[in-house]
Amino acid sequence: MFTTGFKFFFGLFAAFCAAALVYGYTTGGNHVGPLSLGWKGGVGDHIGYGVLVGLAGVSLTISLVLVSFRDADAAAQAHLQNLAEVPTDQPVSASFWPVAASFGAGAAAVGSVLHPMVFVLGLAVIVLSTVEWTMDAWADRATGDAAVNRELRNRIMAPIEIPVIGALAVGVVVLAASRILLTVSQLAAVTVAGVVSALILGGAWVYASRPGLGRRLVRVLGAVGALLLLMGGVLAAVAGERDFHHHTDDTHEESGEPTSNGEHGG
Repeated sequence: MFTTGFKFFFGLFAAFCAAALVYGYTTGGNHVGPLSLGWKGGVGDHIGYGVLVGLAGVSLTISLVLVSFRDADAAAQAHLQNLAEVPTDQPVSASFWPVAASFGAGAAAVGSVLHPMVFVLGLAVIVLSTVEWTMDAWADRATGDAAVNRELRNRIMAPIEIPVIGALAVGVVVLAASRILLTVSQLAAVTVAGVVSALILGGAWVYASRPGLGRRLVRVLGAVGALLLLMGGVLAAVAGERDFHHHTDDTHEESGEPTSNGEHGG
């Protein structure tokens, strides 16, 4: 019996195959090229055809995996393990990584048109979100105890998360801040740097002087500040750097003597 997940992704596979055939023949494919993946004839536009065929292959692979594992159905697992009772499903914890991955996909799409830095940043966010989301999904079903699952996840991911996320955070802050300071005028750059530094120092002083301040509030403010900085960096990168006027000495390159417009009389 075919599972629900198999039906969904196999339907996507059929849709992508049909789209690839239509796209191939409408963009210059001939004979049976689109049907034979280019073996007997042309496939039309290679990029679009290749993307659709790749999506069809991914959908088919996922559908076969899902039907093999029966969509991780608890009853199927009990039958396979010869258990008398069906194991209860563990609740899955909420995760914000899908939202982060979608943000990275949007940034990569925008960066592919506007600026390479934005594109690379989007890809980094997608990769990081995929890894984190995968580990969260594994940890949710590792054992029946949520606290033990969280400890297992942190034991595996903490040695990787702390240096990687720290390095990415520093890199993003440096790149975004540099784009902003290089876009605005010289006086505005000094003003922006001074105001931001004062805000950071003041916020750290308030947090240190009031230990009872909620961590959730600090996290929300930090996330909002990081988002504003990232948005400012993207907009500044799109706008480009300001014009720099280079001052050159009016001297000869070899002798170092000043030049003159008129000739000296001998």
